[in-house]
Amino acid sequence: MVTPPLARQARPEITVAVCRGACRLMRQSGRTVLLEMPLPDGRRADIFAVAANGEITIVETKSSIEDWRVDSKWPDYLDWCDMLYVAVPVDFPQALIPQEVGLIVADAYGGEFLRHPPKRAVVAARRKSLLIDCARLASERLARIEDPDFVELI
Repeated sequence: MVTPPLARQARPEITVAVCRGACRLMRQSGRTVLLEMPLPDGRRADIFAVAANGEITIVETKSSIEDWRVDSKWPDYLDWCDMLYVAVPVDFPQALIPQEVGLIVADAYGGEFLRHPPKRAVVAARRKSLLIDCARLASERLARIEDPDFVELI
């Protein structure tokens, strides 16, 4: 079996660590987080964070240069949040991340904001819809933990 070059290997352990650290940073900054939040356009936000005032932040996690280069969908998230960040590991070449988005460096223990993005206000009706979707998804996830034997009847 031929091993792919290091840059092309999946780095799930790094992705998990960066996601965990970015989530900790979001929570330390007063936001609640929901992972893998589906968006109405079919995209899925790695981290969907909500502040007490309803401000929505999306964080896209990238574990490697290859991960960044093959996935150029970050502009699609701009319509669904007030602020968009990309979270990367410490050894990631930060110059690759465009100035239009914020930059977080994270590991399994925490993260740090290196650059904040410009705020772009989400339209009120879209915000309301997203916050309702977020609340319903979080509630359903909790309900499934509390009652894993539930069977949905359609």
